[in-house]
Amino acid sequence: MNKPVLSSVPTDLYIDGAFRPAAGGERFTVYNPASEEVLAEVASAGIEDAVAALDAAERAGADWAKRSPRERCEILRKAFELFSARKEDFARLITLENGKARSDAMGEATYAAEFFRWYSEEGVRNIGSLSTAPASGARILVQHKPAGIAVLVTPWNYPAAMGTRKLAPALAAGCPVIIKPASETPLTMLALMPLLEEAGVPKGLVNVIPSRRSGAVVDALLHDPRVRVVSFTGSTEVGRKLLRSAADCVVNPAMELGGNAPLIVFEDADIDTAVEGCLLAKMRNLGEACTAANRIYVHAAVEAAFVERFTARMAKLRVGDGLDPSVDVGPLVNAETRDKVAELVADAVAKGATVRCGGAAPQGRGFFYPPTVLTGVPDDADLLREEIFGPVAAIQTFTDEDEIVARANSTEYGLVAYVFTKDLGRGLRVSERLEFGMIGLNRGLVSDPAAPFGGVKQSGLGREGAHEGLMEFLETQYISVAW
Repeated sequence: MNKPVLSSVPTDLYIDGAFRPAAGGERFTVYNPASEEVLAEVASAGIEDAVAALDAAERAGADWAKRSPRERCEILRKAFELFSARKEDFARLITLENGKARSDAMGEATYAAEFFRWYSEEGVRNIGSLSTAPASGARILVQHKPAGIAVLVTPWNYPAAMGTRKLAPALAAGCPVIIKPASETPLTMLALMPLLEEAGVPKGLVNVIPSRRSGAVVDALLHDPRVRVVSFTGSTEVGRKLLRSAADCVVNPAMELGGNAPLIVFEDADIDTAVEGCLLAKMRNLGEACTAANRIYVHAAVEAAFVERFTARMAKLRVGDGLDPSVDVGPLVNAETRDKVAELVADAVAKGATVRCGGAAPQGRGFFYPPTVLTGVPDDADLLREEIFGPVAAIQTFTDEDEIVARANSTEYGLVAYVFTKDLGRGLRVSERLEFGMIGLNRGLVSDPAAPFGGVKQSGLGREGAHEGLMEFLETQYISVAW
């Protein structure tokens, strides 16, 4: 076995405020997707470890829930300051285990830190209400209490931000947590734990249990009556399985699932704005995002101009090891993801699509795939129905507003859509007709800690970010009283 290249990052489970090996002694390998080198051997949790994490969370949770909102939020504010001071280190680690380019990694680190800041401010706004019942005259007193132990299951595409987006509101609400990071990228969340200790997070309140037996471990957690919330970001397929498990003990689910985002460029759009917005919506995080533009619809009247400029921008992006600051596009996270992208492109081309740039994986080590533009994509191409999760832009044309709204809505997913037009009335009208939880209107980026992130249909349940994200970890209690 190759010697791991990282030695300073924790690689054991983090339970009850201490790093320790898995009870069964099992470990798994984490690779650098740019070089395929071994980064680390990480402890792989089993059910016994999950129970230990639950026990620790239960012990720590009671005291944490009793603390004042201000006391909890001051610790989150300290976490924001510490993380912000170490963004460069976290960005480098994100690139090493995920592959994304340095610019994307720095963007994620900044985004991840902002959730600590946002919820350090929002956590003190757990505001209830007092009213008078019209019929009886009794007072209706409503308050929001910490829900209890929360299980957070995070994906590999944002190793830091998807953790802090769940962790910060849970702690602000007064809940202890158990985090199960993706086995492709567990190191960033493990590296965060000493920082949280320094910020003042009590031992046992946050527990991190990477595992190669994710299904069994998470299922065991969801069947323990002490768990009251499960927050998951990942595929719709896995989300359905977790919902079935959560149903047995009626665990409150917060699900941020798959997407199939349409991006619509109307004939009156500013083409340069649309090109740059499409580039951001498609290539942020190398397209490995549920918010990535998956289906690009360009009005036939402006297709030629849009395709020419967009293809030129895509072709200029530099591919390479994300640690090189001059690189725009790093590798995909693993061979399976790269091969799926290649298969989707091959299917589209075989059915009649034209490759304008890219279209073939390079030889050599690393899971690279170049920025690719396809035009004339046929309706039966698989990449119009599946998440591409890679740097491939699939372009089709349209001529009618009603037609394109129907085509955009023709999916089981409903996470995000993008619309480009100079006509504000049209933009708002179309946005209201689109069956998606979020709309980017003349913008290629919608994610913001202050905004409610989430989708409709099979893209999920609940919202993350904003005040809504805090409410996912609170239970509403009503007290009837007369005086």
